[in-house]
Amino acid sequence: MSDRTVWKEMTRGQLKSVYVCYGSETYLIEEFSRQLIAQVAEPGTEELAVSKYDCLETPLVHVLEDAETLPFMTARKLVIAANARFLTGSKDKSKVEHDLDRLHQYLESSADTTVLLLTVYEDKLDERKKIVKKLKKLNSLVPCSSLTPGELAVWIERRMEKLGTRMEEDALEAVAAAGGSNLQLLASELEKLAAMAGRDGTITLDMVMAIMTRTVEQNIFQMVDDIVNHRMEKAFAMLDELLKQKEEPIKIVSLIARQYRIIAQVKELSRRGYSQQQMASSIGVHPYAVKVASGQGRIYEEQRLASIMQSLAELDYQMKTGQVEKPLGLDMFLLKLASEATTT
Repeated sequence: MSDRTVWKEMTRGQLKSVYVCYGSETYLIEEFSRQLIAQVAEPGTEELAVSKYDCLETPLVHVLEDAETLPFMTARKLVIAANARFLTGSKDKSKVEHDLDRLHQYLESSADTTVLLLTVYEDKLDERKKIVKKLKKLNSLVPCSSLTPGELAVWIERRMEKLGTRMEEDALEAVAAAGGSNLQLLASELEKLAAMAGRDGTITLDMVMAIMTRTVEQNIFQMVDDIVNHRMEKAFAMLDELLKQKEEPIKIVSLIARQYRIIAQVKELSRRGYSQQQMASSIGVHPYAVKVASGQGRIYEEQRLASIMQSLAELDYQMKTGQVEKPLGLDMFLLKLASEATTT
C-alpha cells in the first residue's frame, strides 16, 4: 500500500489505529494531523477528543495509557505524540525513557475507539528496529518528504478544489515551478490567488505572475524570458527592481548565465531525442522550466547561445576585477542584447 493510498483512506474516514508521519516537510505532517483531527473529532468536540504530547518530555508509556483509556463524551479519540525520535537512528538527547515493548503490546491489541498518531521530523526511520518493521507491516507509515514536481502539481490541484477554484494549465505549471520547497508559503499564495479569482473562478498565468512572491532566481527566470522574447522594457524594469532590492550584480550575472546554460542544454538534449521529463531529471530543474527553455531554444542558434554565454563570462570577469562598474555593466549587457535583437 502506498502512502498516497493511506492519505486517501484517511480522508474518506477509513482510519487505522496508528499512524507514523515522518519526514522533513513539516507542513505535510501538520496537514495530515489537521485532516485526521477533522475525521476523528466531531465539530465542537476537539478539546475532548484530541490529546497532544511531546515525546521529548513525556514517556511513551503515559501516551499509551491515554490511548488505552476510553474517550469521554465522544465516540472516538485521537492521541498525538510528537517527536517520536525513538523510531529513528538518531540519538535522543532528552532524558525521557521510552518502553518500546509497551508499544509492541499496544499494537497487538489497540483500542478501536482510539487513533494514535506519532510524528517524527526526520527523513528516515530506522528500519532495522523491530517496532519500525511492525509499523511498516501494518501500513502505518506516512512519509512526508519534499514533493516531486508531479506530486506538487497534484497537491496544488487538491488545494484549488478545496478553495473552490480552478487553475489554467500554464498557471498551474508556473505555480509548481515557483513553489519551491516551502509548502506553508505556497498554501498562503494559493489562498491569495483563489481570493482574486473568486468562488468557481479560474486562475490565469497573469494572476500568478502578478501576485505570487518570487525568489531572485524566479525573477531572473522571468527576466531572461523577457530578453529572449524581445520584451526589453520589462527586462530593464526587472533588472532595476533587483538592483533596488540590493541584489548583488555578480549574482545576477551568474543566474542569467545559468538560465542560458539551461536553454543550451535543453536544446542539445532535445536534439538527442530526450523527453521533457527526461531533460528535467538530467538537468535537475522543474519540467516547467524545461518547457519554457525548449521554446526559448527554438529562437536561438547554438552559436548565438555560445556568444551570449561568452559575453556573460567576460562581464563576470570585468566585474570581479573592477574593470567595469557593476550596475553599468549589466545595463550595457542588456542594451547590447536589445540592439542585436532589432537587427535580427
